[in-house]
Amino acid sequence: MRTQIPEAEQLLAFYVEAGVDVALGEAPVDRFAERAPDAVETPAALAAAGRAMPDGEPKRPLPRLPLKSPATAAPAAPAPAAPEVAVMAAREAAKSAASLEELRRILQGFEGCALKMTAKQLVFADGNPQAPVMFVGEAPGREEDFEGLPFVGRSGKLLDRMLAAIGLSRGSAYIANIIPWRPPGNRTPTPQESQICLPFVLRQIELADPDILVCLGGPAAQALLGGKEGILRTRGRWFPYQTGSREIRAIATLHPAYLLRQPLQKRLAWRDFLTIKRALEAG
Repeated sequence: MRTQIPEAEQLLAFYVEAGVDVALGEAPVDRFAERAPDAVETPAALAAAGRAMPDGEPKRPLPRLPLKSPATAAPAAPAPAAPEVAVMAAREAAKSAASLEELRRILQGFEGCALKMTAKQLVFADGNPQAPVMFVGEAPGREEDFEGLPFVGRSGKLLDRMLAAIGLSRGSAYIANIIPWRPPGNRTPTPQESQICLPFVLRQIELADPDILVCLGGPAAQALLGGKEGILRTRGRWFPYQTGSREIRAIATLHPAYLLRQPLQKRLAWRDFLTIKRALEAG
């Protein structure tokens, strides 16, 4: 039995990474085999089941369900706005924010992104908004959804170690994501979801006004820097970034979650972080 313990632990770790966080039962339930308690054994139903109606037993009529009038029927859920309409609404809402706290309140009340309906809470930011460097990832995961803070899971712990290696901490950096709500099951956000949320993170960067912007992973780099190349080609290079009020320097590096799957690539991320350290020291 001892040889099976590591396999069980690996399976549980896989479930957690896939977003499975609730056990509904120890055994699967065949819902199709369940029979309604008041089901009527009509001849057709008995024939389908291979049984016959007992002789002399009167036929029971099928139960009639009460019809709901339009006045008593439950109201239908409002249809989600078209993606282009939601993007325009996001742009107008983000533009109206005069501070980061106001932007947070606007996001909490924004109904244009369906991810809000499945996430537990908004994951806005962590760290020091007055810090000279801002890190932006793609989307929160399970642990982030529980705590309401970005990068607090396994990849977040690795990011903390990477920051400490160049003399930084969460108190000397500002951390956010393109998507502020966790996608169900940690799936990849759709292009429509990214476009709807993009105006908010753009305004967040403008209000934080860092000296250096660091894109963690390919999706963040493509969304903020506009390139189409993969992260291995984009990483380690400086790009000009317009915050809306001035031009700052931006750089892309590998996402900590990618480094957990590909630990040999940490050497590349280390080079990028040394580049960031030198830029911060030079002012």
